[in-house]
Amino acid sequence: MGSTFGGINTALSSLYAQRRGLDVSGQNIANANTEGYTRQRVVMQSQNANLVPGVYATTDAVGSGVTVSSVERLRNGALDQRSFTEHANSAYHNEKASAYTLIEDAFGEPSDTALQARLQDMWDGWNAVATNPDKAAPKAAMIQQATTVAATLNDASKQLNNQYEATRAGLDTYVGEVNKTADSIAKLNKEIVIAKGAGLQANELQDQRGQAILKLSEMAGATATELPNGAMSIYVGSAPLVAEFSTRRVEIQAGSALRLEDLATTEVNLRWSDTGTPVSPGGSMGASMELLAKGGTLDSMSQRLDTVATTLASTVNTLHSSGYSLDGTTGQDFFVASNVNPLSAANISVGITDPAKVAISTGDPTGTPGVLNGELADDLSELSTSRVGADAEYQSLIGDLGVAAQSSMRRRDIQNAVTDQVDAARDSESGVNLDEEMTNLLTYQRGYEAASRVLTTIDSMLDQLINRTGLVGR
Repeated sequence: MGSTFGGINTALSSLYAQRRGLDVSGQNIANANTEGYTRQRVVMQSQNANLVPGVYATTDAVGSGVTVSSVERLRNGALDQRSFTEHANSAYHNEKASAYTLIEDAFGEPSDTALQARLQDMWDGWNAVATNPDKAAPKAAMIQQATTVAATLNDASKQLNNQYEATRAGLDTYVGEVNKTADSIAKLNKEIVIAKGAGLQANELQDQRGQAILKLSEMAGATATELPNGAMSIYVGSAPLVAEFSTRRVEIQAGSALRLEDLATTEVNLRWSDTGTPVSPGGSMGASMELLAKGGTLDSMSQRLDTVATTLASTVNTLHSSGYSLDGTTGQDFFVASNVNPLSAANISVGITDPAKVAISTGDPTGTPGVLNGELADDLSELSTSRVGADAEYQSLIGDLGVAAQSSMRRRDIQNAVTDQVDAARDSESGVNLDEEMTNLLTYQRGYEAASRVLTTIDSMLDQLINRTGLVGR
């Protein structure tokens, strides 16, 4: 038979449990806008009056109250893993789309001030020279227009190189952040394992670790595997970055290319510092590696721009060197490299500054008899329609760039939509719903009040039993 005083313990256990429920609901409400927070739920369990009942023992006790068996994190592990993957993919496509946007900005097409318009101005200038081969003014104007073409090529090449240097510096930052985040995950792993071993809740620590893993997935495409003791191992590619409480370091090999021109002799190599083996990242770092690679996006665009410059110089110089200027000069190149390096988009310049030195005639004006015509200048102006000329090469470059950029942006938009859907599904399970929490608050409040009422009732009964029984008739 249960003790007369047993009801006090039952009511008291309910007070403790309902108060714990109020505390947890308050914690959820307080962190409703905390990024990465996972809502928690109190799991209550009724207590048996006979903890170790005998085989033939009997009792009329109804139980000994309630206890809080655990405080659960309402988390879906499968959705967490899916979230890591989709966020990594989104970061990868966002980085690539942003890079293509910057490349398009470097060329600035279509525009009245971009290279295509500058080339057309130059060809029109040659046509004006052909119409007036003996005039200095058209030649001076044409030289200025050609100088503008060379400067536009120089600027585009410089902007591509600046983008390369910025991406390279960003990769250095990513490497430092990856190593720092890996150390924090290893530390959190240790704290979580210790807490669980001591029977304590580590929900908030697990939330912090989840956010750190999500950050790693966006930076390097990291994946995670949970261990039986509560720790998590983190992988980049198929190689471990965090193994329970220990970490590995990622580094960029010394001497890796810092500029586009360095790719001729070296590349950007990302490796594990302990073994020297290559790292295969995803996410933002994976996109950066593709941009920085030899033959990658930036290197390819730079080489094609160099092809435009060399094609322009070759076609113009071939014709120009075969003609004669007003003073009889012949055999001169119109476009030259501004330094000792091979001619490229970065160093192309106009080698003739004196209008009198511009070759415009197929014959020597100073010969006997003198020949002065604008046929050579006319031939030069017709290079604009050549199928193998600089214009055709540049139009092909811009066309391919536009298709690649559009494709990259479309894939980015699709991937971001998928990521948003996964995040929405994840939030529906782990996010805080204030309406639900308010309902829980009322539930726990009423439960607390009811338990208090039971305690008051038992107290009144005991008072009657102890202080008033046996007083009748005195």
